Amino acid sequence: MGLFNRTKTATPATAVATPAGPDLAHLTGDWTIDTTHSEVAFSVRHAMVTNVKGRFTEYDGKLHLDGTTPGNSSADLVIKVASIDTNQAQRDEHLRTGDFFAAEAYPEIRFRSTSAERRHGDTYRMHGELTIKDTTRPVVLDLEYTGSATDAYGAERVGFEGSAVLDRTAFGLTYNAALETGGVLIGEKVKLSFDISAVKAA
Repeated sequence: MGLFNRTKTATPATAVATPAGPDLAHLTGDWTIDTTHSEVAFSVRHAMVTNVKGRFTEYDGKLHLDGTTPGNSSADLVIKVASIDTNQAQRDEHLRTGDFFAAEAYPEIRFRSTSAERRHGDTYRMHGELTIKDTTRPVVLDLEYTGSATDAYGAERVGFEGSAVLDRTAFGLTYNAALETGGVLIGEKVKLSFDISAVKAA
């Protein structure tokens, strides 16, 4: 998203915990996530000492934003499991197997929002349901509005950065291996991160 000049509207301290005012009314409408300028990524503890980082390279997402009443906003994201990329081909193939995502049987990961709220300033919180394999669990996304702009081609863009933490075992991703020195190969906590650039529908 650094390719575009982004603008923010300063939010006075008195606006904390209140719906976004008319200054964000221009955001109201339907938006499509531009995967070329976005990233859906994750990290998980490996061998008790470091983190493995990865991302999904194929996904489709749509947003409905209400700049005046953020609680009316919603999001829908569908991720292609086979597009997982941790920069190590053998590991990626293992992640696609039944030990983890079982990509052939469950080719998609889906997120659908159930509610949204403004917290303070440019930060928001979105509640939703995440489906991995055949398991659906509630998840909470913390989001920051990073700006809006009109790009060189005349398209209106909006940006958000977000994060969430989930327990992979709650979604049936239970594979692990014990280490000789104690502990396990893979952590249960997965940190998700989102860097989203979306284009407004005509």
